[in-house]
Amino acid sequence: MRLRLLLTSLLIAVVTVVPAWLSLQPLLRGTLGQAETWQRASALVLALDFGLATLLVYLVLHLTLGRPIERIEKTVRDLARDDQESGGLLLRLDRALRRLALDLGEERRLNKARLEELTASHDALVKLQAELVATDRLATVGKLASGVAHEVGNPLSGILGYLSVIRMRHSGNVELLDLVQRIEDEVQRIDSIVRGLLDLGRPSRGKAQPIDVRPVIESCVKLLGASRDFEGVKVDIEGPSSMWLLAETGPLSQVLVNLLLNAAQAMSGRGRIVVRTEQSGGSGLVVIEDEGPGLSAQVKARLFEPFFTTKAAGKGTGLGLAVSRHLLSQFEGALEVSDRPGGGARFTIALPLP
Repeated sequence: MRLRLLLTSLLIAVVTVVPAWLSLQPLLRGTLGQAETWQRASALVLALDFGLATLLVYLVLHLTLGRPIERIEKTVRDLARDDQESGGLLLRLDRALRRLALDLGEERRLNKARLEELTASHDALVKLQAELVATDRLATVGKLASGVAHEVGNPLSGILGYLSVIRMRHSGNVELLDLVQRIEDEVQRIDSIVRGLLDLGRPSRGKAQPIDVRPVIESCVKLLGASRDFEGVKVDIEGPSSMWLLAETGPLSQVLVNLLLNAAQAMSGRGRIVVRTEQSGGSGLVVIEDEGPGLSAQVKARLFEPFFTTKAAGKGTGLGLAVSRHLLSQFEGALEVSDRPGGGARFTIALPLP
């Protein structure tokens, strides 16, 4: 680098100093003559002028170009870890910049991968926290239910018995029978809430074993087909004719019936429900999709909370989905909700493969 600056300085000095001296020679000859002393002094002054001009140009180039370029080259080479000294300055700079660009690209790729991992870990932690909160709530509700269920159940049975006696003794009183029916409906609703609370605190009734879920699905669909909620609903079962998963027939049937009823009621008894079985990794999935209005983000965030319901007052207890998730968790199953493409809701049951 310094040699190039020196050669450049010499060239600039030659171009500037020599023409100036040549143009002054006729004037100096006419004034001072051709004395031998003058010729020697002139040559000495020319050499001195040439050397000073070269030195001055070199210093200017070195300070304004040389040092910054050397610093840039060293910095880029250090960043790019380029130890090769072969080639010219521009070639080395180009090589260092290319190496640096490759390193920056690799670093960007690694940072993107780390960001995706952190995002996935954060989402998993948020989901786990929500599940822990829900589990704690279910445990609290279960303990409460086990303590009061029998105390509440016995009076309810007595009330239902008394209502039956009133109905028999006053069979001709239409107004009284209507009141009795309303009271019985509310008592039955209380009884269903108590039973739901018991399901939250009840341990597994058996041990998960390999079962073919396709017959279980068909049995639940057939059972619900005659109900009033399914008069205008078409249920299609898709997927393989047989899929063996680890579960319990009773709890799984209860979950399927609850999800199918919710889907039919979400469509107001008109539309199509698809029940699809498929395999994903080490799990088997039972997917239930409806053509209803779907669920908002606020509803999905609270959907599995006990006593939370989107149904009208008196139409639901808000325990069905919470109980369903609890029942599935007893044999390492899971229940998730998402949006169906094209509108509607999608509930996915995940069960381990045998």
